[in-house]
Amino acid sequence: MHHFYAMMARMRHIRRWSLMNARSSENVAEHSLMTAVLAHALAVIARDRFGRADADPNACAAAAIFHDAPEILTGDLPTPVKYFNPGIREAYRAVESAGIEKLLSMLPEGMRGDYRAFLTPGEGYTAKLVRAADKLSAYIKCLEEERAGNDEFRDAAKTVKKTLDGMDMPELRTFMAEFLPSFSLTLDELK
Repeated sequence: MHHFYAMMARMRHIRRWSLMNARSSENVAEHSLMTAVLAHALAVIARDRFGRADADPNACAAAAIFHDAPEILTGDLPTPVKYFNPGIREAYRAVESAGIEKLLSMLPEGMRGDYRAFLTPGEGYTAKLVRAADKLSAYIKCLEEERAGNDEFRDAAKTVKKTLDGMDMPELRTFMAEFLPSFSLTLDELK
């Protein structure tokens, strides 16, 4: 018996933004889906508008689905804690690596290679797009909270926006210019 997929289903139990007073809770499964949608979109834009032959929308979506899977075992360590100092960051990387190995051990041997690629994306272009989508998803969450009148996310929004602005990615700038404003609209305005 293999437990990998049952563990993936547990992503919905891991709460994000644990240090913040959120109006609307978000779990890792919800975040991963949004990150996958955004990573796919960034890859389509990169491929179709900027001629990036190495932009694979499906690979980006799949990698994004699994990008936070180790948090099933580690929990979602808040960013201010995770990056408080280099020692904590390195210790968390070790814990995350152990979590990845544990998750992989829950698959049949012949399937582990495929999933290792998703759980440890490396530094290639797909990983870069997923990181951008991850930050974009966080920024959208901050905007949604601010729109709901929650000032708790004001500083987080500024910090994440600064990170996004610092990414030298034309596909990200295009998405932010053409699609991000829609996230501030009401349902009636989107019709």
